[in-house]
Amino acid sequence: MARRTEPPDGGWGWVVVLSAFFQSALVFGVLRSFGVFFVEFVAAFGEQAARVSWIASIGIAVQQFGSPVGSALSTKFGPRPVVMTGGILAALGMLLASFATSLTHLYLSIGLLSGSGWALTFAPTLACLSCYFSRRRSLATALALTGVGLSSFAFAPLFQWLLSHYAWRGSLLLVSALSLHLVACGALLRPPSLAEDPAVGGPRAQLTSLLHHGPFLRYTVALTLINTGYFIPYLHLVAHLQDLNWDPLPAAFLLSVAAISDLVGRVVSGWLGDAVPGPVTRLLMLWTTLTGVSLALFPVARAPTALVALAVAYGFTSGALAPLAFSILPELVGTKRIYCGLGLLQMIESIGGLLGPPLSGYLRDVTGNYTASFVVAGAFLLSGSGILLTLPHFFACFSTTTSRPQDLVTEALDIKVPLPKEGLEED
Repeated sequence: MARRTEPPDGGWGWVVVLSAFFQSALVFGVLRSFGVFFVEFVAAFGEQAARVSWIASIGIAVQQFGSPVGSALSTKFGPRPVVMTGGILAALGMLLASFATSLTHLYLSIGLLSGSGWALTFAPTLACLSCYFSRRRSLATALALTGVGLSSFAFAPLFQWLLSHYAWRGSLLLVSALSLHLVACGALLRPPSLAEDPAVGGPRAQLTSLLHHGPFLRYTVALTLINTGYFIPYLHLVAHLQDLNWDPLPAAFLLSVAAISDLVGRVVSGWLGDAVPGPVTRLLMLWTTLTGVSLALFPVARAPTALVALAVAYGFTSGALAPLAFSILPELVGTKRIYCGLGLLQMIESIGGLLGPPLSGYLRDVTGNYTASFVVAGAFLLSGSGILLTLPHFFACFSTTTSRPQDLVTEALDIKVPLPKEGLEED
């Protein structure tokens, strides 16, 4: 097969989008709906909120910190076997969690084992998708990530219903069966045949280049701050509403309302990312700022109408920023470095995923409510939004031409750094 010099912008790429859709649903849809289990774990083990928060926190951190492993393995063996192996690990972790007798067992099963499976699925799938698209990359990424919104809408009430009929142990068994479908998602992956660029170098050369690339490092810091507060409502909103004397099922339904809005936000943002001229970073900064503001306002709202309005606002803006956060990365580092770049980005931003939920739970234990938790989470997103202002060409004038940031940012990667002498064949 002749090797292309540019992504095909379609073809089998749409099948990869479908695979990524279900994969994002089975990874982040489960994570975002895990707040339903939070209250059950607190009651079952009699532990403080901060300690229970470490379950999801470890899972998020391992998924992101282990992404370079998934990226490296995908570079060597291809994404298909790596993602299929990750699906098996994710299902096995949930299966073992159903037999847990302490929080430590949940840390190891859900946090470590399932988190390792998620690490092998998300980054390779999204990197494979990025290799198929250029002009439609934001839209393709948005469509793939709508799986998160749809599954959050379905999983939150579904998990609550499962808990009421099968308790938390039986519910985790069924979540394990759902996770096993990641194996089928991995079987659909087939990277495109693109001409190799000898200037890119091997993994070590790419890593050295990225570690000397200022815009990439600043972008990584920004997403780490965003990631610190991003998941807080999906972990603690149900508990916050129960503190306001809401019943568990309506509280879980509010997560579904946010999930519907999230779905709409992803599609709209993906379309705007490809349609609006100028750097996509501007749109990302807008959505991040609005998400931070909506988070900080949650403790102020008391009336059901106000809480629903905030859930809609948070869902739309948080959903809108997700596809842009990933579609900007190929524009910064290029598609030839996407596997290494995405893995490194996920590893560093795992710091935010690790610290955010426990910090939120700790503030709840200290203050007795979730006011400080949501305000601090919003402050993290606003800080990340400020760093986005420093990225290249952010303040460039809008142009009516079809030039995109990927045409402008390639010059930033031409940084002269000492690269290790390694042959491409050897890598």
